[in-house]
Amino acid sequence: MALWSDDGLVALGRAGVECTFPDAGRVEQDPADWWSSLVAACAGARRQAPAAFAAVRVVGFSAARQTFVPVSSAGDPLGRAMVWSDRRAGEEAIALSTACGGPDEVRRRTGVVPDAAWVAAKMAWLAHHEPERLRRARWLLAPRDLLVWRLTGEVCTDPTLASATGIYDTSSGAGAGAGARAHAGAAAGAHGAAEPVAGLVGDAAGLLPAIRPSSSVAGTLLPGPAGELGLPAGIDVVIGAGDRACEVLGAGASTARPMVSWGTTANVSVPVDHRHGLPEGMIVTCGALGGWLLEGGLSAAGSLVDWLARLTGLGPDVLMEQAGQSPPGSRGVTVLPWFGGARAPWWCDSARGAVVGLSFDHSSGDLARAIVEAVAWDVARCLESAAPSGSAAPSGSAARSGSAARSGSGGADTGGPVGLVLGGGGTTVAVWVDVLMAVTGLPACRRRSGEAASAGAALLAGRATGIDADLDHLDPVSAESAPDPTAVARYQSLRPIADDAARAVIGLRNDR
Repeated sequence: MALWSDDGLVALGRAGVECTFPDAGRVEQDPADWWSSLVAACAGARRQAPAAFAAVRVVGFSAARQTFVPVSSAGDPLGRAMVWSDRRAGEEAIALSTACGGPDEVRRRTGVVPDAAWVAAKMAWLAHHEPERLRRARWLLAPRDLLVWRLTGEVCTDPTLASATGIYDTSSGAGAGAGARAHAGAAAGAHGAAEPVAGLVGDAAGLLPAIRPSSSVAGTLLPGPAGELGLPAGIDVVIGAGDRACEVLGAGASTARPMVSWGTTANVSVPVDHRHGLPEGMIVTCGALGGWLLEGGLSAAGSLVDWLARLTGLGPDVLMEQAGQSPPGSRGVTVLPWFGGARAPWWCDSARGAVVGLSFDHSSGDLARAIVEAVAWDVARCLESAAPSGSAAPSGSAARSGSAARSGSGGADTGGPVGLVLGGGGTTVAVWVDVLMAVTGLPACRRRSGEAASAGAALLAGRATGIDADLDHLDPVSAESAPDPTAVARYQSLRPIADDAARAVIGLRNDR
């Protein structure tokens, strides 16, 4: 929970939500933890700045996407939530995609790759394996949507979350805006109206919440939850947007300067004005204030470092420090980071991770750096996929004809990127920033707070309630860095090795 004033970030409270892994491919959360984590995070921020916390005027959200849970008419979650990274619905994804004309047709209509993480496929899995949960449900809600209901009594979502589900038809370029067919009274959004794709959700379409603009007030804070959070009752609650859309706003990203985020996973987001062209390596979702995002959500990033930390007994900070001491190329170690299947730019559910070139003299620092490099390689491939046809690829990357990523059909409004803006917790991790710049050949900048998603939510909250907020005043650029030419040259020479390893591993199956 971030507390913002006109002059920037005042306090920051954090509280995690635990994931469980009950079986291969399954990732779940207890929805009760969503509320308890919000209460704990607010308490943390309140302790840091009690006077400022008591004077809060508006609440806004940056929201996790593609996680959902069936909810009763009384607001009670029915079982555990299926997390965005849950990949149990592979068979359902294939069947649904086939029924709707194949994966290319689904992508054309929804902008989303129909893989095992596809929300429509997960809904189909529930309908097949746990139909009683859907029968008892009144709504299918994301974490933010359930919290907004508890705070205000209003049930709604926004275009950025709706479009990321791959349920709505956005092919007209209008986007997911006014609401599903069961919610004709919802306020029109910046993207116009959209309906669920026929054949994807069937009767479950009635379980989808109304869609409201990201910069709209969902309702006012009710006295009960206000007391639990320590906030004034009656203040406005702004629905906000998905985490990536918020990060784009809070980082000040543009088509020429895409946003790259490092967190549990990594993400590349390129804001564009028009939905024309579907790069094969990317998905297309609605922007928070109109326009669109070309997105490359990678398989993993910080979660890989956490995995290595569990194996070695070393903390993630220690491993990243050690990674900075390993040379470019990690002394011959190459990691393929697809531990839970490959997402952007590969979209291959059956892929699994690998470590190539490991020998007895390698250290934990070499492995940690190879993980960072693996993420950076896939970021570069996403940027290449998103670049318009005929434009130059980033200067530090190999020509697209030799790339392991599949070339896209374009979609950005100008030429290739001239720089990057950074989001997520990795903004202050030196080895990540250095490797990212060297692999892409692009300079990068970060803003003072390092909390781009929260800053974007603050901007949306201000816009909804008439508070004049300027990003460069709220969260100014605090660091601008350029890549080291020697490192750029070194990674150019290593790119064919990384691509060869990726091509060799991507098709291997794990049929345990």
